[in-house]
Amino acid sequence: MSTDVIAVCGATGRQGGAATRSLLRAGSKVRALTRKPDGRKARALAEMGADVVRADMDDPASLRAAFADAHAVYSVQNGLKSGFDREVAQGRNVADAAKVAGVRHLVYGSAGTGEPTGVPSWDAKLAVEEHMRRIDLPFTILRGMAFMELMTDPSFFPAVGTWNIWPTLMGDDRPVPWLSVEDLGEIAATTFADPDRFVGEDLPLASDLRTLAECRMMYGEVMGRGPRSLPMPMWMFDRFTKRDLTTMWRWCRTGPVPLDTSPTREILPSALTVRQWLERTRQRTTAER
Repeated sequence: MSTDVIAVCGATGRQGGAATRSLLRAGSKVRALTRKPDGRKARALAEMGADVVRADMDDPASLRAAFADAHAVYSVQNGLKSGFDREVAQGRNVADAAKVAGVRHLVYGSAGTGEPTGVPSWDAKLAVEEHMRRIDLPFTILRGMAFMELMTDPSFFPAVGTWNIWPTLMGDDRPVPWLSVEDLGEIAATTFADPDRFVGEDLPLASDLRTLAECRMMYGEVMGRGPRSLPMPMWMFDRFTKRDLTTMWRWCRTGPVPLDTSPTREILPSALTVRQWLERTRQRTTAER
């Protein structure tokens, strides 16, 4: 096991949790940062071997304490939950604390295309990336595209968003670059293990290219029924998602989306296709019943 400490922000969240689990499986020493170290998810990470510590990305002092003696940091923020101005502030706080602590490698869970688009969550991440460059922090950008979990995870409201509003705004015949969150975690662990290769890299990540129509068809074939679709007024959906997703999906109708899976396959040849991910999801759901 490596004795170098990797601090993971948002360790009980979707991306941070995937990164933490992958790093622990790889034998890394993980310091899992969370605002609720006594919560169920935090306790589960502790049982896996993580050192769970209390830290808040709104509190720079808590970050500086959590990053003390850390070799590397995984940084991710959720603007849909916290607000996009706050996402930028949190991302900058993490970067500043990492710089003060002398962290040698920060891996940033970003999104989008790397260019301004007017999509709030994507442009917020560009502001964080620019700050990291300005303070000369050694970092790698993981630019995950559409997460496969959008098809099934209740917290994403798939019946309303993925299977109803998204195809309405973008069309269901445009290729989408997909990646599972767990594979993002595996790629993060690989990135941390080889900083000489990955520091300074901006990696657009996708393991499969499928239209929403193709995904709907495969969903039906694997699950035995098609995905449920639930109508909702656009204004109501925008209230839940801060107009971010509808802006994103309108942009994706004509915007230049990266459609190359080879960089991801080179890093993680085992990355799941949409069909493989759906099959694994069905198996896991069946086992949990």
